[in-house]
Amino acid sequence: MSRNLLLISTSTTHGTGYLEHAEQEVKSLLEGKKSILFIPYARPGGMSHSDYTAKAREAFSKWGISVSGVHEYDEPAKAVREAEAVFIGGGNTFVLLRQLYQNKLVEPLRERVQKGMPYMGTSAGTNVAGRTIGTTNDMPIVHVKTFDALQLVPFNINPHFLDPEPNSTHMGETRDTRIAEFHHHNRQPVIGLREGSMLRVQGDRIALLGPHTARVFLQTEKQPMEFKASDDLGFLLEAY
Repeated sequence: MSRNLLLISTSTTHGTGYLEHAEQEVKSLLEGKKSILFIPYARPGGMSHSDYTAKAREAFSKWGISVSGVHEYDEPAKAVREAEAVFIGGGNTFVLLRQLYQNKLVEPLRERVQKGMPYMGTSAGTNVAGRTIGTTNDMPIVHVKTFDALQLVPFNINPHFLDPEPNSTHMGETRDTRIAEFHHHNRQPVIGLREGSMLRVQGDRIALLGPHTARVFLQTEKQPMEFKASDDLGFLLEAY
């Protein structure tokens, strides 16, 4: 598969504007492209598709990239098939996946990515790039017919990954605990992607970008593993 993906944990980090922390990586992904198709279905905070697209349009305009919203087309699948690149923004992963299926965009997105179309996701848009959405942090506010996602990579991702606070008095489950529960029922690896971090996937290579390490959970290992930016994560493409 000619994967060309940028999977970002979050669209905004503390002290930065929308997508600013990923500017260089976004420019690298979209080198030679003049436009990108934005899929606003995740609707953070319930904002409208138009307002969400306007937010993305403002950010990309600074980099000379024009943005159109998929909701602006009479035939969304045709828009995907003709797009130079696609960006799926964050919000609620369940709302997003339901809309992708309802508008019959899952197969067109898979087909285009297999042929090398640049794909960019943040948060929920990164969740749906994985095998399933079973490791999202979002509330299931709508019903989805399946947890099967776009499967652009054969593992799951947990964006906004938080480490346990050693001095916290909170008695609830940690992310590590939740992912361990997931692995009692599912085989695929899970990458805990901390804020400010992102995965650059090119063909059979995965590069971890950003200021933090990533935590990788395997069903066959009792303890998660930490990987830094210089480590090879390509084995995850063959792990399941």
